[in-house]
Amino acid sequence: MTLAVAVAAALFVGVVAYALFGGADFGSGFYDLTAGGARTGAALRTLIDHSIGPVWEANHVWLIYVLVMWWTGFPESFATAMSTLILPMLFALAGIVLRGAAFAFRKYAETLSQARLFGAVFAGSSLIAPFFFGTVAGAIASGRVPADGTGDRIGSWVNPTSLFGGLIAVGTCAFLAGCFLCADAERTGQPRLAGQLRTRTLGVGVATGVLVFVALVPLRRDAPTLTEGLETQAAPLIVLSGIAGVATLVLVYLRRFAVARVSALVAVAAVISGWGVAQYPWLLVDEVTINDAAGADTTLRALLVTVALAVVLVVPAMAYLFRLTQTDAWSRNDA
Repeated sequence: MTLAVAVAAALFVGVVAYALFGGADFGSGFYDLTAGGARTGAALRTLIDHSIGPVWEANHVWLIYVLVMWWTGFPESFATAMSTLILPMLFALAGIVLRGAAFAFRKYAETLSQARLFGAVFAGSSLIAPFFFGTVAGAIASGRVPADGTGDRIGSWVNPTSLFGGLIAVGTCAFLAGCFLCADAERTGQPRLAGQLRTRTLGVGVATGVLVFVALVPLRRDAPTLTEGLETQAAPLIVLSGIAGVATLVLVYLRRFAVARVSALVAVAAVISGWGVAQYPWLLVDEVTINDAAGADTTLRALLVTVALAVVLVVPAMAYLFRLTQTDAWSRNDA
């Protein structure tokens, strides 16, 4: 493994982490949006606030990590990608900002109409952000980001691979969030709410699975390099993702919500990793390889040292935060 590949692997670990933890965070917006009126949806919205309240900002650590690793370790590819994909990136970041502001303002709204407005902004922007991040991934995976920075600022992300990528990202986030919310509802003694979430989560999971299979048809023609990688070197990961996804649906159906969270994380981690393995050794598919895009060796070594420090300092703190949100003390305190 070259130094550049090691840094790229560390970068991609951040992509997977953001997809898992940030994705489960974003996906809660779908359930907030479909919760119903002020009275009928109050219990679910309270559960969402309780579940994501301690972690909704912390999850963006992974996005910052990915961006810093990319622009520092592979600066030219970062510059050309941001130049071509500036619009979907701005839309995604706008969604993050609006989501955070609305989530905070909803708690202090003076009237019901204000609370509804902020709630709608929170829910809508929770879907906007993953959709546009998905279009960015689709643009890169389909080879629409040229190395010279002259890519089409519209066509690069308005195409079959990008649009399917955005829709799949939204569905995946909603499925992850549903699994976590079902477990939280059961753990906090709300079996009726867990049952309602169970039905919606199963529906989202099936719909997302169907969407993935439908996307394979245009993907063969629109992203041949990625498709070839998915069918060869990444095939074991894709199979693992499918098995874990089906297992998650079964576990949710059987109301084994705590275990379903684990299998859901495995399913999403496997499919995201499969994307990375499928497009290896390309950083920008069909344009620039990882080794060709890498910066100076001194910079890459410094990045690996930084990653090691992050593993020691950041990961334990994040793990402890997540552990605290799953304790009975936290549940009783919020009840």
